[in-house]
This record gives sequence, C-alpha cells and structure tokens, in this order.
Amino acid sequence: MKISARELLGELLDPGSFQSWDRPPVPVDASPSYAAELRAAAVAAGTDESVLTGRGLLRGRPVAVIACEFAFLAGSIGVAAAERIVSAVERATELGLPLIASPTSGGTRMQEGTVAFVQMVKVAGAIAAHKSAGNPYLVYLRNPTMGGVFASWGSLGHMTFAEPGALIGFLGPRVYKALYGRDFPEGVQTAENLYRSGVIDGVVPISVFRRIAHRALNVLCDAPQSLPDREKERDPREFDRGVGIFESGHELYGPALRESDDLPAWQSVLISRRADRPGIRELLRHATDRVPLSGTGQGEADRTVVHALARLRGQPCIIFGHDRAGQSTDLTMGPAALREARRAMHLAAELRIPLVLVIDTMGASLSREAEERGLAPEIARCLADLVTLDTPTVSILLGQGSGGGALALLPADRVLAAANGWLAPLPPEGASVIVHRDTMHGPHLAAAQRIRSVDLQEDGIVDRIVPEYPDAADEPVDFALRMVAAIAREVAALTAEPAADLLAARHRRYRRLGLPGG
Repeated sequence: MKISARELLGELLDPGSFQSWDRPPVPVDASPSYAAELRAAAVAAGTDESVLTGRGLLRGRPVAVIACEFAFLAGSIGVAAAERIVSAVERATELGLPLIASPTSGGTRMQEGTVAFVQMVKVAGAIAAHKSAGNPYLVYLRNPTMGGVFASWGSLGHMTFAEPGALIGFLGPRVYKALYGRDFPEGVQTAENLYRSGVIDGVVPISVFRRIAHRALNVLCDAPQSLPDREKERDPREFDRGVGIFESGHELYGPALRESDDLPAWQSVLISRRADRPGIRELLRHATDRVPLSGTGQGEADRTVVHALARLRGQPCIIFGHDRAGQSTDLTMGPAALREARRAMHLAAELRIPLVLVIDTMGASLSREAEERGLAPEIARCLADLVTLDTPTVSILLGQGSGGGALALLPADRVLAAANGWLAPLPPEGASVIVHRDTMHGPHLAAAQRIRSVDLQEDGIVDRIVPEYPDAADEPVDFALRMVAAIAREVAALTAEPAADLLAARHRRYRRLGLPGG
C-alpha cells in the first residue's frame, strides 16, 4: 500500500503544523485528452498536482517539505510540478530552512514531452543553490521512485533514507522489458539492495525517519553547546606539543612522567593490536544525536569504516574513521573506504560543520581489485582535499596507523593521538622485510622510525597525546570519555577561529613539516 503525500506529511510533521505554500499550478499546453487526464488525476488524488509543498514543525523545529503524490499521474513531474518544487526550494533557501523531500514518482511526465524532461535541470539547480547556502537537504524515498526524479532531486540529499521494500531505480522494469525483451534482474531496484550497495544511507519506516531527521537537524542546525569549565575538563596529564609542561586552564603543572614516554615502540604496536581495544564505535557510544551514514552515495560501501553525524559534548561534527571491529587480516580497507571519506569531507564543507577523522587501521587492501579501482589515487585525493578543506578538522590516531590508508586521514588543524597510537609507512614487520629481508627486525624498525605517539609529537606530527592508564583496553569507558572530551575541546576551539586563519595555519603546518624548526 502506497503512502499518500498527506499521510506522509501527517506522520513526518507535528500535528496541525503543516502550512501549504502551493498556488494554483502554472498553465501548460495540454491537448484535450491530456487536460482530461489532469482533471481525472485531481479527482483521484485529491490534489491539484503531483507534489505538495509547504512548511511545518518537526518536533518543534521549522522545516520546509516537498512530498510527491503518486495517485496523481504516478507522481510524474511536468512543468507545473517542477515549478512548484523549485519555488518551494527557493523559498526554503530564502528563509534559511532545512528542506525535507519525499519523492514517489514514475519519473518525467511523458504527456509534456522533452520540456518536462529538462525540468529536472532547474530542480537540481535550485537544490544545489539551497545546499551551497549551507542549508540541510534530507531525502526520504517512497515506493516507487524512478527515472528522472531519482536521477535528480531524489539523489541529492545530504543524507538519503528509503521506505522498506520501495522500488527505486533509473529505468522502470516495464520499460526495460519492453526495450530488451527480458525481465530486469530481480532484487536490484530495491531500497534494501541500494542500501547494501552504498547508494542510500538506510531503509526505515517514516516514523523512524522522523526521529532520524530530528537528530540530524540537531547536529546540522543547532549551535554548539558551551563546554564545561576548562579546568574541570582538562586532564592535567595531557600534554601539548611545544609547551613542554602540562597545562590546565590557566594553571600550569610541572613536568611529569607519562606512561608512554619510556614504553618501547614495539610494545605500543602490540597494545594497539589487542582485539578488545576500544575503537571508533566506543567513541560514538558517548556521542549524542548520532545518525549513521552509509556508503559513498555512488554505489560503493566499505564495511571497514564508520561514518556518522553526531555531537561530542555538545559540539556538532561529522565523524569518519576506520572501524577496527570490521577489519581482519582478510578484510582491510579498499578504495571505496577512501571515497566514503571524501564524501564525509564534502558534507562537512557543504554543511559548514567540523570534521573528525579517526585513524585505526592495519593497512589498506593489497589486492588486484584495490589497484584496479584506484586505491593510490584515492589516497592522493584525500590528502589534497584535507589540506584545502574549508572547515575545521581534527584527526585522531586512535590505534594502528599503518601505511597510506592511515596517512589519508591524517592532515588536520589538530592531530590527537592515544598514548599507544602509532603511525608508520608500513607495519614494522613490513618495514623489516624491505630493509632486512625478514620480519625479525620489526621491533628495531619500530623504534628507529620514530612511530610512537611521543616521537610523533616531538616531530610536529601530533599536537596532543591522550593518555592511557596504562592501556586503553584495560579502561575502555574511561579512555573513551577522555578521548571524546579532548576531541570536543579541540573542535570548540577551532570553531571559534576564522576559516581563513585555519586554512593558512594548516598550510604553514604541513609546509614546514620535517624542516628544522618546523
């Protein structure tokens, strides 16, 4: 059973809050038969066109909404419907309102020909302008969403969810069979398959989407919350690069031993590999307003990474990072993971919120598939994007930091490291093979390459070390809370800085890296 536009609005918005923005449809050239179809459609659907637009409240928050009505000529979009959509998008942009769209459509209205087909250009342009102004655009796809609607405003959401069991695709199954004389492959054009394939972020009923949209808009629209007093938040044993003493608020503490100072690099490597070491999922458990995202939005998903909107101690951010729980010796990150990372970077810049990157990887995939799908070029693009990204960035070296897959998430305004986090061109055993043609010299190479957090700090790669007492795996909750607090402080401080100053400082940082006095 298909959900009507009014039913959708009734379930999505607060009761009685919807206010229509719709005016009578603009006139279009219509043959007598098409005019009769329009009149019959209006009677059947109880609407004057295939879309309803307006504003309402979602848990008290003003939002703009666009909802398709499938009962009106299969939700098809012609000139009048497109004009109604564009007018609503432009009004939402002018008012600075987040926009929620819920298409259900067979696509372009064939009765109006090519002029209806090209309406998708102006719809996509209006949405692009809305997003460029920093306004959120959320999409909920209903059954079915096909053709030019899916290929334009149905696929431009900052996040996109779909109704369970919804038929979603570009070319309709009936048209495909007529053109090619065979059925379209079963199970491809379903919401569930598109989620598994990394095209959309999830499949949920409208009641759940309402909660997801509420949490997402809390992150994307609400101002950062004030942090507790700095002295209460700051662990006196956290160490800042370049200070040489421990600092809390405006008070200074004398030099003190850190547990990681005298720990051999190889010991940190072994500690970082403990199966029970807390990872990105443990950090997210202490976040609020979490909204998981999935895939690149372009048909790829990598289950070795995690991607979400969230608030850390009241600081809104996009979080992306390696998921140690999803990795194994047989399953390591591939190029799709880095394309997901670049999606996170793009979202952070477009939505104008900070980006938090979590490094915790045993290394990138070493396979024919990874090579042929562009692993190395994706590392390069991540590096280029991060050093020029126009939003605050914080990178966290949480555990293993092996190879280009780790480096791809490193460049940031501030880099934090867990005490036993490390960063190296290869796992120490791999470096040993290159230098000594065996793996026995791994511990020696780990020390010689200065991969420990304290060495990275001395070399200007890491700004702050978050301690472990003595091993995060032995105090997972306390460590996660300590790390989340440290991230939140950095995000709050960076958010207060002008974007141009952050970019200039980031450029200086990496331009001088490795040079005397750098």
